[in-house]
Amino acid sequence: MRFSRIGVFALLSIAVLMGTNCSYYNRIIARKNLVDGSNAYKNRKFKEAEQLFRDAVSRDPKGESKEGQTAQLFLARTLHSEFIGDRSKKNLAEEAIGEYKKALALNPNDQSSYKAIASLLENLQKTDEWLDWVTKRSQNTSIPPEQRAEALTSLAAKKNSCSNDITDTEKTKKTITKDGKQAFQFVKPEKPEDLEMLKKCVVEGTQLTDQAVALETPDVKSATSLNIKSLTDEQLKVKQDALKVFESARSYKASLLIQDMRLAEMENRIPDRDRLKTESEAARANFVQLSDVVKKIQAEMDERTAAKEAETSANKANKAAEKK
Repeated sequence: MRFSRIGVFALLSIAVLMGTNCSYYNRIIARKNLVDGSNAYKNRKFKEAEQLFRDAVSRDPKGESKEGQTAQLFLARTLHSEFIGDRSKKNLAEEAIGEYKKALALNPNDQSSYKAIASLLENLQKTDEWLDWVTKRSQNTSIPPEQRAEALTSLAAKKNSCSNDITDTEKTKKTITKDGKQAFQFVKPEKPEDLEMLKKCVVEGTQLTDQAVALETPDVKSATSLNIKSLTDEQLKVKQDALKVFESARSYKASLLIQDMRLAEMENRIPDRDRLKTESEAARANFVQLSDVVKKIQAEMDERTAAKEAETSANKANKAAEKK
């Protein structure tokens, strides 16, 4: 079959046009895959979602477009969900970590990807990798202070657990009667190495919480004077997320002061014990103060949600009444 010159020219023109707009075409297909993949994900059809997101990623593997970046993140979340569904499939967790890292490289402030990686490393029991990952995040001065504080607090939480595992045992936490009331008395652990470990965890944990609290912004420090009613819904969510980080940091600061107080009692450093008791009570008061603000923000958010739902229900009822 012979083609006319006009037909050949038309085919060449289409080929050139398609080549020029290949990137645009890939973005269109990627968008469709993202929509279809999201629907499959919502319906827990993870394998189907995974294939759609993989195809979307293949059209922009470097994540140079918004579609490519979104596809990488969605693929990571899907692989993560598949691993949670079957924790024997560790290869899915490893691949999810790789995809999350790609997404984080494109957006270093993507806290959800950082936290997802940390969670997967813990699930895989890669303790050293988890420690390295979180430590590097805590030292990254290019990210927002609340993100660094969250990493520092995660590290401090480990030190607090380490301390509590030693002080909160039957052999170190004795019940005594003092002034006619039952109280606890803390004594040294039997193994000297446990005492040294306790000292190390308390010192390191305290340093970490001090660093985290030192990152508090003026907004956090003045949170008690916050005019919650004046904030938009989005501002409330952002504010709450930031305050929760420092609420946790303050909580662990108080907890580690208590661990230090127990250590002082074990070593019969009574003046230090009494001083640390006073400091821990002050630290707890600071924690409660910020916690109350977080609760008030949540109450405001819940109230607004309830009001919107009530308004929607009223509108539906009015429309139904009008039709009658």
